[in-house]
Amino acid sequence: MIDITRLYCDRDTPADSLRYGHSPKPGREMAGAPHIPRQPKSAAARRPVVAWNTSRTCNLKCVHCYTDSESKKYGGELDTAEGKALIEELAAFQIPALLFSGGEPLMRKDLFELAAHAVSLGIRPTLSTNGTLITPGVAQQIKDLGFTYVGISLDGIGDVNDAFRGHKGAFEKAMAGFRNCKAVGQRVGLRLTLTRHNYRDLHRIFDFIEEEEIDRACFYHLVYSGRGKESDDLTHAESRDALDIILARTKEMHDRGLDKDILTVDNHVDGIYLYLKLLREAPERAEAVMRLLKWNGGGMYSSGVGFGDIDFLGNVHADQFWMHYSFGNVRERPFSEIWMDTSDPLMAGLKDRRGHIHGRCRECKWFDACGGALRVRADLVRSDPWAPDPACYLTDEEIGL
Repeated sequence: MIDITRLYCDRDTPADSLRYGHSPKPGREMAGAPHIPRQPKSAAARRPVVAWNTSRTCNLKCVHCYTDSESKKYGGELDTAEGKALIEELAAFQIPALLFSGGEPLMRKDLFELAAHAVSLGIRPTLSTNGTLITPGVAQQIKDLGFTYVGISLDGIGDVNDAFRGHKGAFEKAMAGFRNCKAVGQRVGLRLTLTRHNYRDLHRIFDFIEEEEIDRACFYHLVYSGRGKESDDLTHAESRDALDIILARTKEMHDRGLDKDILTVDNHVDGIYLYLKLLREAPERAEAVMRLLKWNGGGMYSSGVGFGDIDFLGNVHADQFWMHYSFGNVRERPFSEIWMDTSDPLMAGLKDRRGHIHGRCRECKWFDACGGALRVRADLVRSDPWAPDPACYLTDEEIGL
C-alpha cells in the first residue's frame, strides 16, 4: 500500500508503525485508529498480515473477481474447528492482523464465531466485504465483536458499480451497509479497483467520498487474476493521469482540514511517482518521503514477507492473487512452518527479491523503494515472477536508464 495521505500530505495515519516504522506523533493520531501491537524493527522482520478467504461463495458476480466466485456452495472449505485451530496457530505466530475475506465472508454462518476467537487471542480482525449484507443488526455485531476496520468494495457510482458487480441495486445495498457501519461507530472505508471503465469518474468518486463522509478509501490497481483481465487495465498514460487526480484531490481535501486516509494498492510505482512529483513541488519534503519508502521497501517486503493469503481450502499463497501457486496446506503443516520454509524456490525468491528480479526492474535506480512492485503481475503476464512488472508506468529516463 502507498499511503497518499501520509506521504504526499505529511499527515500521520493509523498504520504508520507497520508501514513506515513509527507511531503517530502525540496529538496527530487519527480518530478511531486502532492500536497496532508489536511494532516491527524493520520491514523485513514483519510478520505477515494474513488474508483468509473464508468462503468462495458470494452473492454477487463481479467482473474482475480474483477468486471467480459465484452464488453457490463450494466444497472442501475449512470448517469451524479447522478455522479456530488455524487462528490459534496464527496467533502463536504473532501475525499483526487477520483479514476475513471471500468470496463474500458474510455468507459464512460462523464468521462472527471465528472473528470472536481471533479477538480472544489478541489478533486484530478486519473485514473485506461487498457490504450488501450489512444490515443495522449485522453492523452492530461487527462493532461489538471488535473488528478494527471494514473495507467495502465498490467499482464506481450507481449503475457503473452495478454493471461491474453483476447485480442491479448492489450500489445502494453497499452504501446502506456503509451507512449502517457509520451509524454504530464502526471504522469503515471504501475499496475501489481502477479500470478503464471507471477511472474517468475519479473526480466524481472523490466528490462522493466527501459527500458521504468516507474517512478512508483504497484505490487498487487491477491484477489479472480470476476474472480480472489485462484488457480492462489502465494504459500507462491513464495510470499517470489517475495518480495525478488522486494526489490532487487528496491534497485539496487535506488543505481544507478534512480527515481522510487515501491509499493506492498493488503498484508500488505509485510511491516513486509521488516522490518525483514532490521533488518538483516540495523538495524539502521529498527526501523524508524517500526515507519512508525505503524503510517500507515496497514490493520487496510485501507478498511472501509482510502479506500472505490462505484460501478456502487451506492452501497458502504469497498473496490473494497468486491462487495458481500454493506453498502448502494448513491441514497438513502449520502456517508458520509453511511461511518460513525457503526450500520452495518461489518463497525463497520472494524473501530475497534483490537476488532474483532481473531486467528493467532490477536496473531501476528506485529499486530499494519500489522493490520490483507486484511479482504476481509479472508472473501472470510474462510467466516469470522475476520479470519486470508490466504495470510500471515510469519512463526509462525517470528510472535512470
